[in-house]
Formats: sequence, structure tokens, C-alpha cells
Amino acid sequence: MTTRQARLALASLALGLVRPAAAQDDAFAGVRAGEERRVAGVALCWCPPGRFLMGSPPDEPERRPGEDRVEVRLARGFWIGKYEATQGDWKRVVGDLPGPLTAELPGGDAYPVGNVNFAEAEDFCRRLTLKATATEELPAGWEFRLPTEAQWEYACRAGTTTATAFGDSLGRAQANFQGRPYNGAADDGPSLGRASEVGRYPANSWGIHDMHGNTFEWCRDWYHPKLPGGDDPDLSSAPASSRVRRGGVWTDDGWPCRSAFRLRFEPERRYDHIGFRVVAARR
Repeated sequence: MTTRQARLALASLALGLVRPAAAQDDAFAGVRAGEERRVAGVALCWCPPGRFLMGSPPDEPERRPGEDRVEVRLARGFWIGKYEATQGDWKRVVGDLPGPLTAELPGGDAYPVGNVNFAEAEDFCRRLTLKATATEELPAGWEFRLPTEAQWEYACRAGTTTATAFGDSLGRAQANFQGRPYNGAADDGPSLGRASEVGRYPANSWGIHDMHGNTFEWCRDWYHPKLPGGDDPDLSSAPASSRVRRGGVWTDDGWPCRSAFRLRFEPERRYDHIGFRVVAARR
């Protein structure tokens, strides 16, 4: 940049004709939990900065090893997909679906994408970032990526401390799972035995759908036996043999749909009941 160009740029900033990058970041951030925004065709919900207890208490029914509670502070808010990434999203951003449809994963733009491995899910996020940045819907300081395990559970809980976002029980009217309801919930919903269209079941208090059940979701972190705590935990650069998947699935009982339930899966593998959900976060 020449001296004259630099002076013109500073003058434009002083006159308010161009917003500095920090101001663009502030304008893109949400104001309240659950605030909605659509970017590059993807519906998003705002998750504000905050603290929470990640994991489950010792007396939570059906808890598993690796769920011991840790304190987490998320210093920066982020946007998370209101829905799981759909087949329609994939076709619009990437093209052909990553794997075959099955009897349990029907075809349709409103159904979650499945049969996607970890690298393919990350590539979707990279492409979506490029697309949204090119249209200036996404500020330069932000990107789409998979959620960290802490971001995922924080968004799933939406301020709750119970076993699920709907309380300490979970019935099939609240989430898409196949077998036994969790912790004495009424057995009053359908047992589909397959994926459902996203958004068919109730949202949590931040407006986010299907965090419990429907399809497992890849997280950014490598799987480690102990939950990561502290400030903005991110184990994406701490290699292990498997990545984390969260949320439960249509084939299971209700207990694996708990907010704290976590499971490992080798990143190169794919299955029809494993998909993902995006976040938009500051780089």
C-alpha cells in the first residue's frame, strides 16, 4: 500500500465509511443466546460466552467412564448450526453425497448427511468458509469448522445442568432414538428406526434441534479418556487414535442421547448414522 492509499484508508475509517476488522467481528457476533442468523444458506444459533460444568455428576443414571465433570470457560461466543448438516447443504456446498443412502438413511434435502468421514466433514467446513467469505456473509476473522467437544456440549445443554436439555429424562417425543426411553420417561413417541428430517423434534432453549438423537455428530477434538477443562479447551491438536462423536443416534436407546455422553470413532471410517453440525467461530 502506498503512503497516499494508507492516508485515504485512515480517512475513510475516521469518516466511518469503512469499519475496521474488529468492528466487523463485533457486528457479526450475536447479542443473546439463541439469536438466529443465516449464512450461506445455513441456519445458525448464537451461543454466548460463558462457563459451565462439562460432563455428568456421579449419580446421573447410565453415566459412563470419561464423563467426570470439569469446569469450562468459553471466552468467545460462537454460532452453531440450528440443524445437523443436511444432504441439501452437502449438495449445495460440495456436490455428490459422500456415501450411499440406506434404508435407515433416506434420501432428501432435509435429511441429515451421513456416511461422511472426519476429513470430509472438515472439508465441507472449509468450502463453506470460502463460499461465505466470498459473498462477504462471513467476516474475514471468522470461519466454519466442526465444534470442539466443549462447544458441542455447551450448545447442547443451552444453560441446563440436567442429564438432557429437556430434564433428567428423555422420551421419544423429544428425540429420535429407537429403544428404551431414558430414566423413566413416558414411552409416548414413535420409534422410527431410521433418520428423520432435521427439525422434526423440539429445539432446546437456544433454538437448536436434534442435539439428542437422530445422528451422531463429529467433533473437532481427538478423543482422550478425560474431558478437557479450563479456558476454551481444544484437543484438535492433541493426536490420538480416534475423534469424538456426540449426540446419540436413531438406532440406540435414550441413555446414549444424554448431554454428557461421548464416544470415540476412527476418523477415516464412515457410517450411515454419523454426520456433523457446523460452528462459525473466530479464527
